[in-house]
Amino acid sequence: MTRTTDVVVVGGGYAGVVAANRLSTAPNLQVTLVNPRSTFVQRIRLHQRTAGTHDAVTDFADVLAPTVRLTVDTVTRVDLPSRTLVLDSGAAARYDYLVYAVGSHSAPSPVPGASGHAHPLSTLEQAQALQHSLAATSPAEPLVVVGGGATGIETAAELAETGRPVTVVTRGEVGTYLHPGARREVRRQLERLGVTLLEGVTVGAVTSRSVHLSDGRELPSAVTVWTAGFGVPDLAARSGLSTDAVGRVLTDETLTSVDDERVVAAGDSAAPSGLAYRMSCAAALPLGAHAAATVLRRVAGEEPTRFSVPMPGQCLSLGRRAGILQLSRRDDTATPVYVGGRLGAWLKESVTAGNLASLGMVARYPGLIASLTTVHDPRRARRVADHTAAAAATRAD
Repeated sequence: MTRTTDVVVVGGGYAGVVAANRLSTAPNLQVTLVNPRSTFVQRIRLHQRTAGTHDAVTDFADVLAPTVRLTVDTVTRVDLPSRTLVLDSGAAARYDYLVYAVGSHSAPSPVPGASGHAHPLSTLEQAQALQHSLAATSPAEPLVVVGGGATGIETAAELAETGRPVTVVTRGEVGTYLHPGARREVRRQLERLGVTLLEGVTVGAVTSRSVHLSDGRELPSAVTVWTAGFGVPDLAARSGLSTDAVGRVLTDETLTSVDDERVVAAGDSAAPSGLAYRMSCAAALPLGAHAAATVLRRVAGEEPTRFSVPMPGQCLSLGRRAGILQLSRRDDTATPVYVGGRLGAWLKESVTAGNLASLGMVARYPGLIASLTTVHDPRRARRVADHTAAAAATRAD
């Protein structure tokens, strides 16, 4: 009798779900997904959850292949020598191969008062807390959103469209990823919604009713939203895996951990060759597919293949009636080509809804994503070679 190989996927976000579904195509694998929630969270809709335009959740039954086991629990430690996961409930889960896809979250801010008086927005629970705080304030009271990246832009626009007075504070320009033309369109749409933009300034302190800027100004704020900063759970570092400075698992270009070939990482919590991809569904979905492909090849006794993510660009919603689709080169640098306005909003919604629909399709037909695991980009290979050479030179010094 052939022994079943146990594969555990930690994390039920976009990368984890895709990986679990792809792995379910192998009849000799028992696939388990461990996630702290019983529902799938559409993180790219959390800004809508705060404004009440979408609940941002769906049943795992709609996105997971029926043969994947779902364990609702939190992994507190990975015991690498015994290949065992220690769970918060006190239970343990053994694995033959582990797919590490725990995702990312807002980084804690050292700014005085930020941790106690500002709302981060990277989890469902944080979105719910922000939603409750907003419901407890008058719609006429001012709000401040700190951070000019995608989450800050989308949250500010969503809240402003409900009629709330919103100010965005960012240390750089708003939408730094975008090409200057698209950035101008974002500014125009935010100003149309009545959003005040304060660019090139930093926050010095946050109180329960105000935001103090480093230039001495004080902004009244009934609710402050903090979207600046990027972090990942420290599970990998606590478990003895090699990580980058942020805490993402260091892997090779097959997504295999540099420490343990039984551990494969995907999504926001992976740093292939020390060069992590930008946080996005465009990266998470193919990375999840390739992580599964690496496991399947190892189980079959074959060498896994290298892989690169061809990044198509970035979509932003600017309320429900406008949006931006910024196209990029394959190396994820923005081009002058973008689509804005109502067509941009339609495209953004189509992409967002399409991501969820694709998960449901892959749950029913897991083999459809096999083609996502065969891409190789020579430009990525050159970047990796240059990065490796620079790191070696630094160590030699």
